Amino acid sequence: MSGSITYNGHHLNEFVPQRTSAYVSQQDWHASEMTVRETLEFAGRCQGVGIKYDMLVELLRREKNAGIKPDEDLDVFMKALALEGRQTSLVAEYVMKILGLDICADTIVGDEMVKGISGGQKKRLTTGELLVGSARVLFMDEISTGLDSATTYQIIKYLRDSTHALDGTTIISLLQPAPETYELFDDVILISEGQIVYQGPREYAADFFAAMGFRCPERKNVADFLQEVLSKKDQQQYWCQYDYPYQFVSVTKFAEAFKTFVIGKRLHEDLDRPYNRKHNHPAALSTSNYGVKRLEILKSNFQWQRLLMKRNSFIYVFKFIQLLLVALITMTVFFRTTMHHDSVDDGIIYLGALYFAIVMILFNGFTEVSMLVAKLPVLYKHRDLHFYPPWAFTLPSWLLSIPTSLIESGMWTLVTYY
Repeated sequence: MSGSITYNGHHLNEFVPQRTSAYVSQQDWHASEMTVRETLEFAGRCQGVGIKYDMLVELLRREKNAGIKPDEDLDVFMKALALEGRQTSLVAEYVMKILGLDICADTIVGDEMVKGISGGQKKRLTTGELLVGSARVLFMDEISTGLDSATTYQIIKYLRDSTHALDGTTIISLLQPAPETYELFDDVILISEGQIVYQGPREYAADFFAAMGFRCPERKNVADFLQEVLSKKDQQQYWCQYDYPYQFVSVTKFAEAFKTFVIGKRLHEDLDRPYNRKHNHPAALSTSNYGVKRLEILKSNFQWQRLLMKRNSFIYVFKFIQLLLVALITMTVFFRTTMHHDSVDDGIIYLGALYFAIVMILFNGFTEVSMLVAKLPVLYKHRDLHFYPPWAFTLPSWLLSIPTSLIESGMWTLVTYY
């Protein structure tokens, strides 16, 4: 492959693509101990609420100027959230309402071991994490997996309205979308065997295949027709030129024919004409690596780590009790004995006790390794999405482990020293 990629006339080294765009994965990786609201607010604090908060404030201002009286309950709700002083909470509540997550806002996310929200709600939460941010380009990978068609329709409708209102770009791959969901899209990109068969306005997709001799029957979902017409097994049923014998049309022939189709010609003309970067809106590109200042990122991470420790407090208490019991048993080994310090052999006993103490505290710390390993996918996801740099995760976790380490070593020393 050759060539260069530009966005709004700018090369990828002129701005930060990971902050300008966001990739919504099929994998739902979240900290299982946090609630839905906490997850969204943390994502908002790390990304910086950006344009969405400004949009809501502008909406309230325009309503006031136009003399529009909004619903009283909703107005009080929005003002109360705005007065809390945390801008993210307003956007988080707004996104939760849109995605239908308000019913489980205070439920923990959960995992294989802890009961939490359902698979469909997790899928919506994965989408919501990036909607609270300021990314202007969203790449969404099969976000409808595990969702019913009504919920998928609701999410896509919100994304469409948001994309149009904010002049953004949203590219979504969907698995067998319902007809009403398909109708929400402006453009369709049909890819098969690594080739673009059609790319252009949704309403002309069926016309292109009709020109090729394949008609979509009435009451047939157009999205299903577009997938089936490229298949060797299903293609024949759509053949409509009965004067000619049917012959299988390969993907390569469709791709070549699209270049001569009116939409294909227009697309190539648009691509041949470079985008004038002077027309680029200043807010369209992110030039900073992270959404907020370093101190703010560190503060958010510190609060996040402390919350996770609080939710896992049972494990820490269990560790302390376990260590205390081992210390008591170790103490009884030397109970009512006179410790001599005359020869090397006497010194070895002291050294043995010290070595045993270090080994015990070391093994006691292994309990946290499995917790860290479970958090790694979440950490990698946040790092790749430029939520925070890895040091901002490491520093608070290191600082917060100091008090527990002091308690453990202090407890062991108090019991076994004498």
